[in-house]
Amino acid sequence: MTNLRSPRARFRTIDPMSAYDRLPPDLRTWLAGAALPWSAASVLRLWHRALRETGCAEAARERLARAEQKTLAREAARVWGSAYPGVQALAKRR
Repeated sequence: MTNLRSPRARFRTIDPMSAYDRLPPDLRTWLAGAALPWSAASVLRLWHRALRETGCAEAARERLARAEQKTLAREAARVWGSAYPGVQALAKRR
């Protein structure tokens, strides 16, 4: 029970699947093929910002894909090690 006393411990107040089900259809379609385990709340925030800035669902999906690629490139070597296949290719895309 020590972990529950941590200041970083979080308790879900919402069912993740129902949050996913409430996402816009275009966003759910993109999220179904995403490489990272996005939370519904974080991806929805990015989606709204991208839609506001671009005004287009297709451009918003492209922006989410670029954000995901940047995150993968930044974290891949730390997570899998620099010798993992594809890590160098991800780093070059940045």
